[in-house]
Amino acid sequence: MKLLLAEDERQAGEYLVKGLGENGWIVDWVQTGVDAVHLAGNAEYDVIVLDVGLPRMDGWEAIKRIRHDNRTPVLFLTARDRVEDRVRGLELGADDYLVKPFAFSELLARVRALARRGKQQEPDVLRVADLEVQLLRRRVERAGQRIDLTAKEYALLLLLLRRTGEVLSRTMIAEQVWDMNFDSDTNVVEVAVRRLRAKIDDPFDKKLIHTVRGFGYVLEDRG
Repeated sequence: MKLLLAEDERQAGEYLVKGLGENGWIVDWVQTGVDAVHLAGNAEYDVIVLDVGLPRMDGWEAIKRIRHDNRTPVLFLTARDRVEDRVRGLELGADDYLVKPFAFSELLARVRALARRGKQQEPDVLRVADLEVQLLRRRVERAGQRIDLTAKEYALLLLLLRRTGEVLSRTMIAEQVWDMNFDSDTNVVEVAVRRLRAKIDDPFDKKLIHTVRGFGYVLEDRG
């Protein structure tokens, strides 16, 4: 089992690496949010343990970027036990939350539970109608035809696919895909959706990406 640990406190990091290693885990340890995002996007892990208070990019921003195209279970570590922080972490895609200081046995139990859950829940392929995305290969096909997407188009498609049937606002899309606060004068979302539609929908009779006027966009098979 392989784990990515993002913890900037050296003593805590060394302690966790040692303890997890003694319990059969292979641990990649980084000390910045930037490094966590990089490794999460370039290696396969069973669990990611992410400290909120990381330098160069905090845990909030790191998980937003990781969740663009990665569903590896994430355990947040934080020194603050606040309800609003828990809610924020879960909304951004965290699977569990542990407040410092904690007993190592509790962290180990939570990590093991997340690893089991990840293996049960995470599919290798996302499908809606005849649209298919092979996550490990980052391959997109529709009706058996390969579709080449840019990195942002792929991130947008994954966001829509993972929230199939749910109307996503332009604000949410802008925050999740571009890591930006939505500006009403910016049409970046509309342009990106139009370009994605040109590849995913326009060549095919059945349309999957739909506009919900006044609200946003939804990807679903409407029959």
